[in-house]
Amino acid sequence: MKANERIKIRIAGSGGQGVVLASIILAEAAGIYEGFEVAQSQSYGPEARGGHCKAEVVISDAPIDYPRALNLDVLLTLNQASLDEYYYDLKESGVLIVNSDQCHNVLRATAYRIPFSTLARDSVGVPQTMNIVALGAFAGITGIVSPASLKKAVLARAPKGTEKANARAMNLGVRHGLEARENMKHRLPRKFSRLILMNE
Repeated sequence: MKANERIKIRIAGSGGQGVVLASIILAEAAGIYEGFEVAQSQSYGPEARGGHCKAEVVISDAPIDYPRALNLDVLLTLNQASLDEYYYDLKESGVLIVNSDQCHNVLRATAYRIPFSTLARDSVGVPQTMNIVALGAFAGITGIVSPASLKKAVLARAPKGTEKANARAMNLGVRHGLEARENMKHRLPRKFSRLILMNE
């Protein structure tokens, strides 16, 4: 990143999909383990489960004076409703990552489509790790945080006894994210380039 440049990320889905936890883990990976300035925030719909849920992470190499993520660099959506609601907040050059199991109407040809729900259920064997699969894919695609830093943050937050499943979910997501980035041949925003080189 250039001095005073920030990366604005939104993770969105429904209540119960682990959106807020994913944003906290991402913020801790970038802030605690990689030394960036970070701001994290979240908002919920009125329903405990099934309602809209979004969480935002702003990452910078300089102090952050405004924590909201506007004109997004990355939008990671876990269901169709969140994609429909927040798609137009993503800048034209931004990166769109979607859960292809639940996002079927995707308007952007360069969207990264990965079946997070299927991978968590069938490959990890723990459907509740879908958000961790998504975080791994995010790291593999964008390079904004390294897999090593993300793994430390994931394991620090994993409930006792779930460490292996969460590590497996993250590694699986990273692998699919790297494959998606290679197959897409999509030019990522220039501000990501230093981070990608640093983290590979």
